This record gives sequence, structure tokens and C-alpha cells, in this order.
Amino acid sequence: MNAPAPQASPPVAFADVQAAVARLAGHAHRTPVLTSRTVNERTGAQVYFKCENFQRMGAFKFRGAFNALSRLDPQARARGVLTYSSGNHAQAVALSAQILGIRATIIMPADAPAVKLQATRGYGAEVITYDRSGPTREEIAARLAAERGMTIIPPYDHADVIAGQGTAAVELFEETGPLDWFLICTGGGGLTSGCAVAAAHLSPGCRVVGVEPAAGDDATRSFHTGVLHTVRNPDTIADGARTPSLGELTFPLVRQYVHDMVTVDDDALLDAMLFLWERMKIVVEPTGALAAAALFERKVPIEPGARVGVLVSGGNVDIRAVCGLIAARDARRAAASGEGAR
Repeated sequence: MNAPAPQASPPVAFADVQAAVARLAGHAHRTPVLTSRTVNERTGAQVYFKCENFQRMGAFKFRGAFNALSRLDPQARARGVLTYSSGNHAQAVALSAQILGIRATIIMPADAPAVKLQATRGYGAEVITYDRSGPTREEIAARLAAERGMTIIPPYDHADVIAGQGTAAVELFEETGPLDWFLICTGGGGLTSGCAVAAAHLSPGCRVVGVEPAAGDDATRSFHTGVLHTVRNPDTIADGARTPSLGELTFPLVRQYVHDMVTVDDDALLDAMLFLWERMKIVVEPTGALAAAALFERKVPIEPGARVGVLVSGGNVDIRAVCGLIAARDARRAAASGEGAR
């Protein structure tokens, strides 16, 4: 397990997270922390699930988006904001803009989950779709922002977004006290780095682990090599973690504050998500189950009796589509079992 790399003057400090807590008061939900005797027996640990699937618009992303938009000056608010996202950050910016009276334009992939496209439009934002095989969303955003004079609020590589995401960890530690482990879903690293900054201050002995889909393991490779790796349109059901790489801000924060990075495959995600649906009665999307999947798959060496935090990052799931994925996975397993029997 790599030790965090030393770094001076981090781009986001705990004071920034504390300031975000104050800005979000009365706007973000204080989401529940759930426990499960079945999970504790299965893992041998005391597990606390921080359920950001109960956050406004269904994911932790509201925290960062609202914090960032609330800090814009009147001139920037008047010009409007623009972002790019596969869904949850899109919804978060759209809802935050609606609350604050700011015009929002969102660039989304044409194949984004329908539930996320519909919700983003429902919050009043203009949605522009693009083909993943063409120009990147960053290129499209840069062109539109220049044409329209709008402020870009990126999904994760923004100091105010990172600080806002870290408020989820503040709430968790306020409720649980110190933890031994904290497993966090990782895409571009905004949630992971913001929560890791908070953990370093509130529970210094806590080991923070980011969890990625195996098909999009850019952050894991970057963490272990110290060199920024990228991936383009990874083939994974965790649509919220199809980010190309860690960012200029999140990469050094992850290197400094995160203790390890691991991956889980899509079948493990489906298993974890189905367990959370059936046994804990909570709706979780594939990306939101990354950290839970790492726990269930024993991807980290958790000691018996350890106190473990698990971040459930979102619940904006296309249930029909995921049920089809589960059926297809079960059919593959049945076929493989039959072949093995012969």
C-alpha cells in the first residue's frame, strides 16, 4: 500500500471544506448514515454507509455544484454557467442554478442514462448532447463558453466543487466519530479528494481508499505510478466514473491524502448494487456501489472489528436498463456453469 506523497500548499484545505459546510446549510440535505447487521456479519467489521443517494437530485454532486455556483459574483451569475457531465453533475448544476436564479447550459453524451437527461431538463437547464466518438466534451464546452461568455463549472477539477464534496465526509465523521477505513467511489477525484482532506483533519488515523471500475482504472494507475494516466470512454456500467483522468487539482490531492486505490469489475458492481437494493432497501446506481463492491469483494485488508465508512455516491439509476444488465449477467453465469459441469 503506497503512503501518501508529501505536498506543500494543497489546492483545497480543510478550512475550504468548513466554509462549504456553512454555504450548504439549509440547501443540501444532511444525508443518513445507515448500518446493516448482515453487512457487519459478512465483513467482520462495523460498517457505516453514508447515503448520498438521498441527497438533493439523488447524488453527492449537489454539494460541490451549489458551493461553486454560490460563490460566483453577480456579473458571472448574469452571464450564466456551463458544464459537461454524464448525468449527476449535470443535474446538480441545473438544480443549483435553478435555486440561485442562474441560466445553465449542460453538455451531455447522447447515450447518457435517460433518467439523468430527463431530470437535467426538468430542472430547467438547456441540454446539448454530443457523440462520444467525436470532439471531447471539454472541447465543446470551451467553444461554447467562449461564444456565450459563460462560466464553466467542471465536474470535479474545481476547488469549490472539491470543497463542497468534502462536506459529505464532515457529516459522516460528526455522526460516527473516528474511523479506521473510508472507502469512496472515484471518478475524476473530486469526491475522493474532498473527503480525504476532511478525513485527514477529523480522523487522522483513517485510511482512505478510492474505488474505480476496472475498465476505467486511470486514477488507480496514476496513484500507484505517480504519473497521470488517462482513459477514453471506458466500457463500464459505472457511467459516473467514465472520466478520462484525475484533474490538475484532484491528482495531487489524491496523491497527498489518499492511502490506496483499488478497482472492481462490473459484475461485482451489479452484485453490490443488487445487495443494497434487496437487503438494505436503498436505490443505488452502479457508480454509487463502487465503494460497497470493494468492501464486499475484500479489495482492502480490513481487520476484524474495524470501523469502516462506505460512501454511497448516488441513486440515479435507470432501473429497466440495470435489470436487463443483471439478467444478462445471470445468463452468462448460468451458461458458464453449465459448460463447467459438462
